Amino acid sequence: MFKINRIILFLLSFSVVTVNTIFFCIPVIVFGIIKCIPLEWLRGISDNIIECCARSWVSVNNVYQRSLNLATIQVHDEPKYDQDEWYLIVANHQSWVDIVVLQKYFYKKIPFLKFFLKKELLLVPFLGLAWWALDFPFMQRHSQAKIKNNPSLAKQDKATTIAACQKFRHKPVSVLNFVEGTRFQGHKKTDDYNHLLMPKAGGCALAVAGLSPKLKYILDVTLYYPGGRPTFYQLLSGQVHQVVIDVQLIEVENHLIGDYNEPLFKLTFQKWINKLWLKKDSLLDELKNQYRKASHV
Repeated sequence: MFKINRIILFLLSFSVVTVNTIFFCIPVIVFGIIKCIPLEWLRGISDNIIECCARSWVSVNNVYQRSLNLATIQVHDEPKYDQDEWYLIVANHQSWVDIVVLQKYFYKKIPFLKFFLKKELLLVPFLGLAWWALDFPFMQRHSQAKIKNNPSLAKQDKATTIAACQKFRHKPVSVLNFVEGTRFQGHKKTDDYNHLLMPKAGGCALAVAGLSPKLKYILDVTLYYPGGRPTFYQLLSGQVHQVVIDVQLIEVENHLIGDYNEPLFKLTFQKWINKLWLKKDSLLDELKNQYRKASHV
């Protein structure tokens, strides 16, 4: 009986999310096409309408999740935020649920979240074109084997990142970067970390340089799910009861801004982000032990 209730809740949740997505994606896509007309004032109006629709979409999702008590967020540490600032968010990546959680948590705290996507996601019905209209950058993500055969492919994502950051300079924005490049899975685990994958520093370094001098803060976000790494089915069927978020505010100092092609800067930035990831891994150890003890009380 309990399993049937979960299936019913999932179907209800999926229907609400789907209708909400289609309802707001249609005007976003329409105004995304309109803003292609080379008139600056028209582009400005279109961008404002598009962002308003996107915020409303997140708001409706949040209200629905809150009404059914889906994914209660517990904040482990929280700085003061400013909606008039530019932020780069670096976070560990556990599941596609991460994006829903981060949109819910950061809603109206910081500027609207934008993140780097794989180019294949452009084909997702409604959402793909909506992300395009919102100026989300789409990355090629070539394999190392392809790059080895054709080194020029490595420059494509770099050019995409630089172009996106130039667009983002005109208005406060929050750029989300999952530094690991993919979701954490046991078979991808390395010996360096217990709960994380190796961070890829290049994209983060390019984003910091590209958003400077507007960018003054990096938000180091750690996501932890006490019940284990969740799926969308588990989220929409009410099985994700707790999400723990820890946020550390990092000021962007001069040693974090530079040319990633320059060997000394590259080494400096890689050391910085590796140190950040070691601290994050230790925090995840602490959280795991803390919630394991609490469950036995």
